[in-house]
Amino acid sequence: MLAVLGLGGLAAGVHETGRAPATAPARACTPVPVAPERLKEHVRQLSETFVPRDHTHPENLERTALYLTEALTRAGGHVRSEPYTVEGRPYRNVIARFGPEAGERLVIGAHYDAAEGAPGADDNASGVAGLLELATWLGAHPPALRVDLVGFTLEEPPHFRAPTQGSKVHARGLRERGERVRAMISLESLGYFSDAPDSQEYPVAALKWRYPRAGHFIAVVGRADDEALVSTVHGALGAEPGLATEALAAPRGLTGVDFSDHASFWDEGYPAVMVTDTALFRNPHYHTGQDTWERLDYARMARVVQGVQCAVAALTAPAP
Repeated sequence: MLAVLGLGGLAAGVHETGRAPATAPARACTPVPVAPERLKEHVRQLSETFVPRDHTHPENLERTALYLTEALTRAGGHVRSEPYTVEGRPYRNVIARFGPEAGERLVIGAHYDAAEGAPGADDNASGVAGLLELATWLGAHPPALRVDLVGFTLEEPPHFRAPTQGSKVHARGLRERGERVRAMISLESLGYFSDAPDSQEYPVAALKWRYPRAGHFIAVVGRADDEALVSTVHGALGAEPGLATEALAAPRGLTGVDFSDHASFWDEGYPAVMVTDTALFRNPHYHTGQDTWERLDYARMARVVQGVQCAVAALTAPAP
């Protein structure tokens, strides 16, 4: 379902448009299969080898950046770094371009740092693994529109929402250079699923009446202003067989709607959405030492990445 929540309250202005939203019907798409084992290997490497990945360990963040650089280059991306310093310490975003060098672009990003004290398997090695598998697909199927895959640093506190957040540095640079961004998709926690009753929580009780109470779905979340983009991405993911999907376009003030790197793009005037398993609203191990690789569902995660392939295809296709 796609629910649009008005500023006048959660009951105001709500409408549902089904699994294939009428505002942006899903294009025919046959994704390339993604191997769950490859996703698992990426997540295991990131959450076991490159730890801790928090802001106080820039040496491990650098090792992670090198891992991303090598994987993105191997996939065929044109890779560059976006370095900056915070209190004398070096950090960097890693950017891989696929498709044309000039013109409008689609940005897909995932943060590669983790919260202090957490190995960060779901948050957010899962998103990074999805990013790297998208790179393999894009390298074999070059897009007609430029696609930038970006590994962001410093998404977690104390840099979250601060000018030093990696996605803020990147989005601010795009705006200052006058770059055109068709859309941005943030891959934020993609691998934790549960079919158990009442395994899904929501920021407000009213949402429990409109959405599942089991955490078995992937969500597309954005602002009410970006309803068409939410619909397009949701339609693409919803066309993936065996993948339960939900969508929410809501005011930014609703708790959780801006809890990732897509919000940095909103701040610069770009349309953006988040693809997520809802993280803290489902995963009891969020931001703890128990956020480990063996707790994730890689079969469903592979379907998510295949759905994102179709979202990329829809967003980069020429206008009919």
